[in-house]
Amino acid sequence: MGNVYESCGCDGNHLERRDFLRVGSLSFLGMGLSQFLRLQQAYGAIDSVTKAKAKSCPGIQISELLPRCAKMMDKLSIIRSMHSPENNHHKAQQYALTGHLPNPAMEFPALGSIIAKEMGPRSVLPAYTMVSGLDNRQEGHFKSAFLGAENDPMIISGSTIHPPTMIPEEDLKVTDLSLPKSLCTDRIENREYFADMVDQHYRERLELAEFQSMDTFSKQALAMILSPQVREAFNLDDESEKMKDAYGRYAFGQSMLLARRLIEAGSRFVTAAGYRTQSWDAHSENDQLMTLYLGPTLDQSLATLLEDLDQRGLLESTLVIVMGEFGRTADKNPYHGRDHWPECWSMALAGGGIRGGQVIGASDERGAYVAERKTSVGDLYATIYKAMGIDWHKEYMHPIGRPIKIANAFGDETGTPIPELI
Repeated sequence: MGNVYESCGCDGNHLERRDFLRVGSLSFLGMGLSQFLRLQQAYGAIDSVTKAKAKSCPGIQISELLPRCAKMMDKLSIIRSMHSPENNHHKAQQYALTGHLPNPAMEFPALGSIIAKEMGPRSVLPAYTMVSGLDNRQEGHFKSAFLGAENDPMIISGSTIHPPTMIPEEDLKVTDLSLPKSLCTDRIENREYFADMVDQHYRERLELAEFQSMDTFSKQALAMILSPQVREAFNLDDESEKMKDAYGRYAFGQSMLLARRLIEAGSRFVTAAGYRTQSWDAHSENDQLMTLYLGPTLDQSLATLLEDLDQRGLLESTLVIVMGEFGRTADKNPYHGRDHWPECWSMALAGGGIRGGQVIGASDERGAYVAERKTSVGDLYATIYKAMGIDWHKEYMHPIGRPIKIANAFGDETGTPIPELI
């Protein structure tokens, strides 16, 4: 049939007189006029394809362990060329959360604290909240350092059950957000007034910063206790059983559901760290952990969060960040696990104006080293700040007199927003 195409001399758009003259000879090849016309039409379609401008059509390869997230790739973008300088959990976590390596003389504020300071609260809810399954040492990396305790996260300790089993719902409730039955709102407001009168003379004579902070925190705590909005935001009982099931009846799933409720109610920055401490630290039986527990729970909860935010009209204004502190080795160790690997790792972003359906950077063929577009935490931060309307060039003056970049990239340079994303 290829020779017939050549003998027809069609240009894919019309038939000239000489083409009809040739039609008569087609009968010797067993082809009639109608067949020739169909063939001419097909030739024109093929010709139009050859004139198209597109030269390639790359896809995004997603693990078979994340089938639901794979369906959301129009909303998600992946950075596959993240690089960090530390492979020790403690140091790497601080670097991932602050953009700065540990310094014995200095503490650095976390990303959430900087956003809380720059943007302020949206409601009576804390600007920065953390639903945590982490230990106290790890939680320290999420705090505000010298920016002041008002920019620390309100930490909600969730269940730390490891397997994805049902969890008691009270594990994710904040027990201090309700008054004792014997104490009504009027009485507590009167007691506050009385306490102010008692302290007034003493505080006039001894005006210390600690008292000022105590006043701020006391008023914030009281406002939260008295606010129906706050109590409702933390009350998972208001969610349907279907929605709880959708997010997953395990600590991470319910922490994601609570995070959505807090964002909806006015929180600026919520960290959903509902996995048990170092659950993803798969030094042994990596494949089993990923297949049976980590992959399915992340896939269910993250996909549900994106769908839920999108359906509520919140995804466009809510930036979702999915990341750890480093990646894992390309090769397995003798225990069938994968060890720490900061040379090249991946993370994902969605919502908040981020353009989805993209892959930034690339690893080598083994997934071990960055082959294209090495990206720092500072570049990631600059992208996040730009999405939230914060000047990523900003620096804070540390109490010891040293300027601190809020988007600190390689070589202590200011990070650069990733233009494809924002």
